[in-house]
Parts: sequence; C-alpha cells; structure tokens
Amino acid sequence: MPNPAISIQLWTVRDELAADLDGTLAKLASIGFTHVEAFGFVSRADELSAAFARHGITSPTGHASLASGTENPFDSSIAVPAPAEVFAAAQKLGMTTVFDPFVAADRWESVEEIAKTADALNGAARIGADYGVSVGYHNHNQEFLTKINGRFPLEIFAELLDPAVSLELDLYWASAGGADVATLVERLGDKVTALHIKDGTLEPLPSLGALPTDQVPAGHGVVALTAALDAATHAGFAIIEFDAYSGDIWQGVQTGYEFLAARGLV
Repeated sequence: MPNPAISIQLWTVRDELAADLDGTLAKLASIGFTHVEAFGFVSRADELSAAFARHGITSPTGHASLASGTENPFDSSIAVPAPAEVFAAAQKLGMTTVFDPFVAADRWESVEEIAKTADALNGAARIGADYGVSVGYHNHNQEFLTKINGRFPLEIFAELLDPAVSLELDLYWASAGGADVATLVERLGDKVTALHIKDGTLEPLPSLGALPTDQVPAGHGVVALTAALDAATHAGFAIIEFDAYSGDIWQGVQTGYEFLAARGLV
C-alpha cells in the first residue's frame, strides 16, 4: 500500500488560526501541506470550506464528538451537535472520516462501558453512511492505563467496532499509556486508518487534564514513530500534531513535515 499522506491537526495552530485564519493556512500551504484535519468545524463549515479552497487545502479527516455528551470533556456545558449536523458539515468540507477525539477515562475501565462506546460509534457510523462519511476514534492515554484480561481496553474496543469504524492511533498518547506502538499497530491491523505523528520525551509522563510539557518535534523524542509508520500498512494519513509546544510552533511543524517527507510521504 502507498505511504500515508501527510496532514496536520489544526489544533496544533489553534491560536494562530484564531488570530489569522487565512494567514495561518497560507503558511501551512507554504510548508507543503495540502491536507489538514479540522476541529470545531460544525458551526463554521462554510467559512472553513471557502478558506481551504483559497489555499489549495483539503480536510479529508476531522474531529468531532460522536460518543460523548459534551464537545469538551473538561467543560460539560458545551453540548455536542447531533450526529446528522456533524456529518452534514463534514460532507460540506469533503471529509471522508470523522474521528471522535475523546471519551472519558472512566469509560475504559470495564468491558461493559467499552461496549457502550463502541455501540455509540457503530450507531453514528450508520448515520454517517447516509452522508458518505465514515467514523473512527482517536485515543489518548486512558485507553492504555489499565488492562482487562491482559489486554489494553483499546484492543477490546477495536473488536467491538463494526468493520466500517476505524481507529486513528495517536502514537504519543499510546506510548504514554505504556503501549509498544509498533507492535500495537501490527495487532490492530487494518483498523488503523490514520496516525497522529506526535513525539515527546515522556518526562514527566503526561496526564490528561493538563497540557503536556514534554512534546518535541517528530523524530526528536522517544516515541517509536518510524517503527509505527513501518507497521502501519493500512493507514491513509500521517497527521502531525502538538498538544502543546514550548518552542517555535512553526519550526516544530516544519520539522515534523520534513521528518515525514524524508520517508517519501507527500
């Protein structure tokens, strides 16, 4: 299978986007990005669609809550849009897959709770099919912090998903949870259709609820990005992301792009 296409999760440059949407997209395009992964797109699909078109950018994937009751897991006052609204906006933007970006930690502690999340995404996928948009799930570290019958909760979850529902494996957060990411990618096989390319020192070990302080440009940390990419024979996208970065964010993004481009990805 061909190498995955390079993309970037726009959360990486959220402050820059808020200050100057067109200027930020122009800078991404100048680095070489032709794909991005949008967030918060449901209420501004028209605006984003026009802006992406102006800069020769597409958003084949996006993040939106589909299995949670709140858009922001740390602010329960922000309600999620209905799935039909999510998929209508995704369709307008030309997305092929919407990944749910977060399901709270207490929903990964038992098979029963894991099954509820799988059922929610399976149900959302049936709605998305009417719009030509598929569904997936993006992990953090809570899907790896415990084991159930000797297995990571994410692996149990993967087996409960309908064939049409996929995974976007965040390599940094999986590593922070204790997974050997290359081996994990191999075990998950064709369920992994996208990777978040994110690196760090894992010192201190990051936890949810606080921005990590250890993230570094791709290829400069301890996350086994190269081995995971080699194992990800079914992934369509390699998506650069920083949750937080203490250095120059544009230099970090440029370094990440060059790391992937050096592997022959475009």
